[in-house]
Amino acid sequence: MSDTPMSGTPLSGTLSGLSVAEAGARLRAGTLTSVELVEHSLGLIDAYDGELHTFVLVTRDLALRRAERADRELREGTDRGPLHGIPYALKDILAAEGLPTTNHSRLTLDDIAAEDSTVEARLRAGGAVLLGKLATYEFAFGGPSTDLPFPPAGNPWHREHIPSGSSSGAGAAVAAGFLRVAFGSDTAGSLRGPAFHCGAVGLKPTYGSVSGHGATPLAPSMDHFGPLAWTVADTAAALQAVAGPDPRDPRTRKAPAPDFLTPLTGDVRGLRVAYSRAWYGSDPSTLPEITESIDRALVHLEKLGAVVEECALPPYELFDACGRVILMAEGFATHEENLRRAPRSFGRFTYQKLMPGAGVTPDELQRAHHMADRLRAALDRRVFASHDLLITACGQTTAARTDAFGTDWPPPKLANDMQTIPFGVTGHPAMSLPLGFAGNGLPIGAQLVGPAFGEADLFRAGLALEAEFGRRDVRPVLA
Repeated sequence: MSDTPMSGTPLSGTLSGLSVAEAGARLRAGTLTSVELVEHSLGLIDAYDGELHTFVLVTRDLALRRAERADRELREGTDRGPLHGIPYALKDILAAEGLPTTNHSRLTLDDIAAEDSTVEARLRAGGAVLLGKLATYEFAFGGPSTDLPFPPAGNPWHREHIPSGSSSGAGAAVAAGFLRVAFGSDTAGSLRGPAFHCGAVGLKPTYGSVSGHGATPLAPSMDHFGPLAWTVADTAAALQAVAGPDPRDPRTRKAPAPDFLTPLTGDVRGLRVAYSRAWYGSDPSTLPEITESIDRALVHLEKLGAVVEECALPPYELFDACGRVILMAEGFATHEENLRRAPRSFGRFTYQKLMPGAGVTPDELQRAHHMADRLRAALDRRVFASHDLLITACGQTTAARTDAFGTDWPPPKLANDMQTIPFGVTGHPAMSLPLGFAGNGLPIGAQLVGPAFGEADLFRAGLALEAEFGRRDVRPVLA
């Protein structure tokens, strides 16, 4: 493992270096304006996004209008919450009224949203400032395709590598410093993957914590919605702004709306932490530096007063097979009409990943759902009945080269190395946390998993590890 990124520039003294809390304090004190934050972000996007392709739409005029309103409200004493005046962007499967929701697809290129998604509505009500819509894999599936209306996003740490997906624009834009927070979806790892490969923090909240109303579905029983941000504290603030029940999404009927910010400390004394190397430690596909970084994280937590114990998990292959059956079957059902009507309108990767779902029978899908219930119960019984947190691998290697996604399908395993699907199956909250850089200079990290609605402990442990290993002081060099 190396502490040295492939290319890095210090953040100190720049607006990109201000955390959400720091920027918010200055906005409220009147020493910084939201307009200044927006203009700074727009300048970076203008200068560098022509190469990175993180945005499919930049809402320049809208952002400046909302920033002016945020500044005016703060001057008048109206404070709408932790993201008031803070720029953000949406993965382009989340609707924003009056803007296209393209899904990075020619099939929906001109679909204009008639209303806000719940995520967007809550961000707007919270005074946050929309910068635009972010690149994704087509319909939050597929891969880094070149046969779609927009080019795939690039990894700002090295342009010849992917940022992962499907929230690829979110991961790349946050890592590049264009903004501190972005919002997207995670069905099998679509927030955690880009965070892992771009050196950011990606949170898949508990299933049903954040409403999916107004988001393009993929596999509804596995679709989650949440933030990708630069730091753990930024992520907590972002979740605070969007979490909670929504009568328009029955999945959220049990969702609390807790305070994630008041208890946000790095104190892990007494925290019960489980780990198991069975899924990744003996797999030759896993980069040794990733295993070593997880071991160091466990030692550090123990040194800080956490209780660290090894546990036994069900075989990874059960989660993987179960998740893939559900994802393929529900994904095909979601897009069946267009797959039959206009198959050539899909990108090649998306079509090739969706079509196997046509062969999944209703009985097989039902059995997969039963297996998901059993696996969820097994994790609750084996791990979370006696532990607050599970730490495991998020991915097995650093970001793949773009040219690994060639004409062959499926691509080589190491071009799709994530170990995120288990918690898409079970619905437990899971967070990708950066732990430094591999010897090749690309980011690596770990995955922190909690019991249902246990996000606060993820933030608690994540904050302690970030302080020691996170390297939040540097960004990629943008040239």
